[in-house]
Amino acid sequence: MTQPFTDPASVADPLMNVGPSQDAAVLEKMRRQFDAAPYPHIPLDESPLEDLNWLYLHSVVTPYYLRYGQVVNPDGMMILDAGCGSGFTSLTLALANPGAMVVGVDLSPASIDLATQRLRYHGITTAQFHAVSIEELPSLGMQFDYINADEVLYLLPDPLAGLRAMQSVLKPNGIIRANLHSARQRVFVFQFQEFFRSLGLMDGAITEAELAHALDVMAAINDNVFLKAHAWGKDYEAEPDLLRPNCLLQGDKGFTIRDTFKLLRDADLDFIRMVYWHRWNLMSLFKDPTALPQALSHLPTASAEEQLHIFELLQPRNRLIDFWCGHPQSLDPGYVSPASWTDADWQRAIVHLHPQLATPAIQAQVAELVTHRNSVEFTQFLAIPAGEPVRVDSDTAACLLPLWDSPQPIAALVERWCKLCPLDPITLEATTEPVAYQAVKTALVRLEAHTYVMITR
Repeated sequence: MTQPFTDPASVADPLMNVGPSQDAAVLEKMRRQFDAAPYPHIPLDESPLEDLNWLYLHSVVTPYYLRYGQVVNPDGMMILDAGCGSGFTSLTLALANPGAMVVGVDLSPASIDLATQRLRYHGITTAQFHAVSIEELPSLGMQFDYINADEVLYLLPDPLAGLRAMQSVLKPNGIIRANLHSARQRVFVFQFQEFFRSLGLMDGAITEAELAHALDVMAAINDNVFLKAHAWGKDYEAEPDLLRPNCLLQGDKGFTIRDTFKLLRDADLDFIRMVYWHRWNLMSLFKDPTALPQALSHLPTASAEEQLHIFELLQPRNRLIDFWCGHPQSLDPGYVSPASWTDADWQRAIVHLHPQLATPAIQAQVAELVTHRNSVEFTQFLAIPAGEPVRVDSDTAACLLPLWDSPQPIAALVERWCKLCPLDPITLEATTEPVAYQAVKTALVRLEAHTYVMITR
């Protein structure tokens, strides 16, 4: 569905606090809603253990690498699941980060009870849950290496107060993952919320009765009415529960990229990167990014905020502005793309496989493909980091197989390449070390751009 643009002047400032009494009333409505129907509605026995993409999204390894250029071990880390709901994300965080302590908080006691049951059911002992609001985080007396605030910040009456509370309990090198609903992509959903609010359907908990009333209302409206024709999907009629996190969501607010960066500045936090960064690739919107008109020539070197702002104006397709952030960085440059490294940097390089790929099952599949001289498409194992298929030939895959056992210095991979490809296929001359080095480096740069491998110095 094509989404219309929204005039920023028509979007209410989501950073404005409407007052303590109104805040408390909104929070109470939200608490009643989630006490009545803890979210997400996922069966207690369901596990994300086989969903590598979901585990990848919740691994601390990726954002720490992208911030600091190092591969961390999550064992012993403190991870906060802010707005943990029914605990499925808390379970995912525990499984994606072995050995970490996961602390979940939520304002809904019913959700906290379910989250506690869920992790106990799956045998997770390194977890604890507290029925407190995000604004009350300092009262826990804990500091965290990683904070997951997924699908919650846009619900808070005062998002800035919530983000500041998280910033206050974040360790100096810690990282926050948070997201906000896009005012531009979600404009029709906000119109539905205003419509149903005017009918009194969002005055309290969203029960089965409210869902039924909303369906009755929409059934009475002509199909060619603009809002119904453009934004009312059959999914709502098939699964009325989808109305709760959408058209009947209490406290929902929309943000633009400009709003998001202002929020971060006001909370004294630095933007790191979008979680789904390939979905925000501004240069992908142009026919030839190397031949831009003069008016656009500054875009390749523009700031992250400016590039994301222009992308949002041209392609408002992302429901979430989903990002990692952290305390303002020291003079240490942190992560620098290996594509820009010098040869001296590369000589000291250690290559790591992303932990979500480092499984015996994937190792066996890669070995089988290599045995039959087939190429290996990494996106078949882990799709989220890439916007397009990422494939390597069988020789390259064979060269990388030792990564499944342990990180490798680049010298070891170059040596392995020389053994795998001893002759130039055209000249039949012996493969030299510089030729092998260039082949290995080219493959690694491409894979590292999607974090399939991580390269440290």
